Amino acid sequence: MRTEHKYARIEWERRFLLAAFPTEADVIRVRHITDRYIIGTHLRLRQLSDDGGQAVFKLTQKLPEENGGARQGLITSMYLTQDEFSVLSQLPARILTKSRYSVPPFGIDVFEGELSGLVLAEAEFVSSEDAVRLEIPPFLVCEVTGDRRFIGGSLVSATRAELLSWLSEYGIKIDCHARTATR
Repeated sequence: MRTEHKYARIEWERRFLLAAFPTEADVIRVRHITDRYIIGTHLRLRQLSDDGGQAVFKLTQKLPEENGGARQGLITSMYLTQDEFSVLSQLPARILTKSRYSVPPFGIDVFEGELSGLVLAEAEFVSSEDAVRLEIPPFLVCEVTGDRRFIGGSLVSATRAELLSWLSEYGIKIDCHARTATR
């Protein structure tokens, strides 16, 4: 088991599938995110921006921990300039795009492209005790914290057929034409 290091912190997170974006959600912020998962590494290059806002660039290393429950592993992030981002974005990578809706304590991700129709909610914590105390709202279909297929590093390589199969295991079906989910 890894412990916290000088520059890395333990990432505590729980993830949940949704059949659709909750209409009753009180959204306080929307961010558009493009992640570039650099092939052959545990590195993610991220560009994010609020509607009409200036872009923010980050380089993140995620070292996963197996069977950690809400403890996902170690994470280290650093902010980049646009020029630094441009240089690093030349590296071979798989790209994932989504919009993140802040609905405290959750970030609800609505995916695009091959993953269109997938809606995931994540909540981050500072400790395992905080993670256990999370109150689960009714719009969350099921928890997938332990299912490594639903982390960004795995989703970025998923085919449409794989996604549909994975979701069907949880009783969620995406309408192939409308790209929305039902349960």
